[in-house]
Formats: sequence, structure tokens, C-alpha cells
Amino acid sequence: MANDELSAGFTGKPTEPPTGVRKIAKVASGAVGREANAVVVGAADHPCTATGLALTVGAIAFAVGYTMGRSSSEKGRSYWR
Repeated sequence: MANDELSAGFTGKPTEPPTGVRKIAKVASGAVGREANAVVVGAADHPCTATGLALTVGAIAFAVGYTMGRSSSEKGRSYWR
């Protein structure tokens, strides 16, 4: 009799399927997970290429940041006098 009472509870499924924003968020999180897995598998298969791409993206980001930082400084004054 005690077993019958325990099996009548929550089944783990929501009463209604997700709709609207919840459904879009669920689909998007699934897509992000699949893409992240694909990147990890690709990096594991080709470690030298993955390292080269990471270094290239880092160097380009550094160059863009350095250029933007230099261009935003004051033109008439020198820092070192």
C-alpha cells in the first residue's frame, strides 16, 4: 500500500510544453550546445589548426584594440614630456 502512494506523485514532465520565449530559449541553448560540441571535436581532431586560429584571432583582437586605444588618445599632448 505504501508503494502505491509513492508512485502517484510528480512524473517529471511539465503540465504543458514550453511556448514562446521558453521554447526559443530551449532551442537556442540546444543549438549552442551542439555547436560547442562540434568546436571541441574539431579542435581535438586538429590541435595545431585550433592553436593557430586561436593565436591569429588573439593577435588581430590585440591589434584592433591597440589601434583603437591609440586613436582615442589626445592628439596634441604627449604622455612623456
